[in-house]
Amino acid sequence: MTDVHDRETRSRNMAAIKGRDTKPEKLLRSALHGAGFRFRLNAPLPGKPDLTLKKHRATVYVHGCFWHMHDCPRFKYPGGDNADFWRAKLERNAERDGEVTGKLLAAGWRQLVVWECALVGKGRLDLSEVVNSIGIWLTSDAKTGEIAGEFG
Repeated sequence: MTDVHDRETRSRNMAAIKGRDTKPEKLLRSALHGAGFRFRLNAPLPGKPDLTLKKHRATVYVHGCFWHMHDCPRFKYPGGDNADFWRAKLERNAERDGEVTGKLLAAGWRQLVVWECALVGKGRLDLSEVVNSIGIWLTSDAKTGEIAGEFG
C-alpha cells in the first residue's frame, strides 16, 4: 500500500512529532504534581527518563505505543513502501528500551513505564487511577513496572 501523502507532506508530518512534552506526558505530570508528587524532568540518566523521582530512586517513562511497539490496539506495523525500514526502526527502539532498563537497574534506579494507551484514547484509564497505581508502585519493592490501558 502506498502512502496517502506526497513525500513533502509526509516529511512535514514526521518532523512535527515531538520527543518531549507530549500530550500524554503533560497530562501525567499535571496529575502527579496535583497529587503532591515532586519530580525532575529529563534527568541525565540512561534513556532520558520523562520523570525522575529522586526520593524513591525511580524513573517514569511515558512510552508512545507506536514508537515502542506496545502490544495494544494502538500499535500496528506500518505498511507501504518503507515497511522494512519501519519494522527495523521500531524493533531497534524496543531493543534499546531493554538496554536502558538494564542500565538503570544496574545503577540502582527503578523504572516504571506508563503506556500512551493508559492516558489517551479508547482504552485509557481514569487519571486518578494511574496516579494511584504510580503511588502504589513507588512504595513497593518492585524494580520495574508498567501501566497500560484496558482493552477487552
